[in-house]
Amino acid sequence: MEPIKFGIIGGGWRTTFFLQIARQLSERFQVGGLLVRNAEKRQELEARWGIPAYRTLDELLSVPNLQFVVVCVSWPATPEFLKELAARNIPALAETPPAPDLEGLISLVPLIKAGAKIQVAEQYQFQPLHAARLALARSGKLGTITQAQISIAHGYHGMSLMRKFLDTRFDSVTITAQSFTAPLVAGISFDGQLPAEEKIEPSRQVIAYLDFHGKLGIFDFTYDQYFSWVRSPRMLIRGERGEINNTQVRYLEDFRTPITFDLQRQNAGENGNLEGYYLKGIQGGNEWIYQNPFVPGRLSDDEIAIASCLDHMARYVAGGSPFYDLAEAAQDHYLSMMINQAITTGEPVHASIQPWSQI
Repeated sequence: MEPIKFGIIGGGWRTTFFLQIARQLSERFQVGGLLVRNAEKRQELEARWGIPAYRTLDELLSVPNLQFVVVCVSWPATPEFLKELAARNIPALAETPPAPDLEGLISLVPLIKAGAKIQVAEQYQFQPLHAARLALARSGKLGTITQAQISIAHGYHGMSLMRKFLDTRFDSVTITAQSFTAPLVAGISFDGQLPAEEKIEPSRQVIAYLDFHGKLGIFDFTYDQYFSWVRSPRMLIRGERGEINNTQVRYLEDFRTPITFDLQRQNAGENGNLEGYYLKGIQGGNEWIYQNPFVPGRLSDDEIAIASCLDHMARYVAGGSPFYDLAEAAQDHYLSMMINQAITTGEPVHASIQPWSQI
């Protein structure tokens, strides 16, 4: 099978994730070229990755057999590239979010109406542990999910998981929120540098309650969670028949028969195993809840999730189902912005139905 071939617009930090995945899984993915307007960065990326980098969109699109283009640029620049690619009938996979503000999100509605081939690379739903949890939530074992407490990721990422677990799309929501700042010993830096000395820094936490009128979402995130060694992610998903509390699952097989098991990662390459080092999947009891589709690639969970976005995008372009469209991405960023508004005003905010939900 020929590898999935795509181009990338942008040369920043997020671009390196796609390049690393293509290098690790060269039999599955191929980067045909990059669009990078800064000459110095263009030369640096070509030298480091061995992939041609171009100055103009026309040059990038002249690369033969590109199946789609990943738009991996700044928030304000993303809508303009999406509109340009749609005008040329080029399928696009946008990084999150697809626009910086409500005005920008609404400006993309004509693309949705026109049926432009655009999806958004919201990867958290495809991270192995979340994918396993979502599979359980959708299995019916827990009953109807009525509560999702998400302390996993910031803003629109957290909103995407919350909506997926609660099985909501564009419902109106009432939001109350507040922020809190406390001291915390600093961890590694954004670029992975170890701390040189102990340093106390302010840590900002956001807590929000989202009332979906019969379903409750609780968003709780401390921005240091991504890099801190002492701040951990948490998740609680509840239905009338059971719950997932981080990695422990409890449910009722019938009203007199409780079942409990833990979600357990299964890795090759541990305890003398010689298969290589990679994630095999996640088991619950005697069942594989999730199996890694990219074995034997040596990828982090986030890289597995981004690779899943690329794989789903190729299927979508070939006529398959959408997996996270512009309307969903707009909704999640909108809810994130409404949380910030509730914090700023100190008052409950009603997130109303927006134009992208009425198509």
